[in-house]
Amino acid sequence: MKTNNFELARRLRRELHQNPELSNQECWTKKHLMNFLNSNTSLEVVDKGKWFYALYKSEKGNRNLAFRADIDAIKMEESMAIPHASKNPGVSHKCGHDGHAASLAGFALEIDQNGSDNNIFFLFQHAEETGDGAEQCIELIRENDIDEIFAYHNMSGMPYNSVNIKDGTINCASKGMTIHLEGAPSHASEPEKGKNPALAISKIVSILPELTSPAVNKGMVLCTVIQIDLGEKAFGVSASKGDLRLTIRALYEDELNKLQYNIEKMTLFLAYHYGLEATFSYNDSFPETTNHDESSAKVRLAGIDLGLDVFEMPEAFRGSEDFGHYLKETKGAICYIGNGTDYPHVHSHEYDFPDELIKTAVRLFKRISEM
Repeated sequence: MKTNNFELARRLRRELHQNPELSNQECWTKKHLMNFLNSNTSLEVVDKGKWFYALYKSEKGNRNLAFRADIDAIKMEESMAIPHASKNPGVSHKCGHDGHAASLAGFALEIDQNGSDNNIFFLFQHAEETGDGAEQCIELIRENDIDEIFAYHNMSGMPYNSVNIKDGTINCASKGMTIHLEGAPSHASEPEKGKNPALAISKIVSILPELTSPAVNKGMVLCTVIQIDLGEKAFGVSASKGDLRLTIRALYEDELNKLQYNIEKMTLFLAYHYGLEATFSYNDSFPETTNHDESSAKVRLAGIDLGLDVFEMPEAFRGSEDFGHYLKETKGAICYIGNGTDYPHVHSHEYDFPDELIKTAVRLFKRISEM
């Protein structure tokens, strides 16, 4: 990577870090990135509302390749005393999306200056953390006949500067599930005159281990209790409504759907038994992310060609990634570049994206784009 391009990308990364924005609120972030590309490249920049992409049109135009970076931040206070600390209270780039965006921008600089035999689409995607960004950006794949799409995520606990890849499922499917049960209030001294959902909720929780048992599932299945919100803070009133919030997760999407179906079925049975009304709502839905073997092979080969350490991931990450939406539409792969085995973990107060990884990501993307 050219020294000047790295310096521009590093400065950009720190500017993004200082001005983090939550999912679906990335107005400044998007505008700043678009301005950067318009000022430093001759690429076509296409505004799509909450997201955008830049396009390098090759004279040869052999293939249409896309590379994605996520641009949103998370709800976490910036507690580190660094020069580029977040200026937005309660919001920070503690997952490294500032680095992903800067890497893609740096890659765009290199392609704009050096060219490519392929048409290259640089996709800057909003709302990865909530799982709905990629689903909205799928039109890029469909409208431009994208042959292949790639992305990376930085990750702690992996050797520094290493490329980590896996064929097949690399990130689990998951979603947030809220079960709302509503009965009828009564005086606490006469609970039999009301309909209290407490027992139904407790039975739902107690049965969850049976539904997630390895004995009845082919892959890893989890159900994590996030919150139980029941009744009012009034000792004279028997609870009449309650919410049970769960995160359901599975290695395979079909087993996530099966778990959801079984929880809903069990809840409706208990609601009927106890005379309650039951409703369900969902958020932060992520598909399983399944790499295509042909594409992950290119990631491996690119890493080896560059002299990087390439490791096979022994199992999929339990954490989810909305990149899986793209991989339902076309070939592609996501890989992980190591922050270091002892580096602070993402989503922790001590974390800050290592700037040098920008060089690694750009080199990797450039080599993949040549294949």
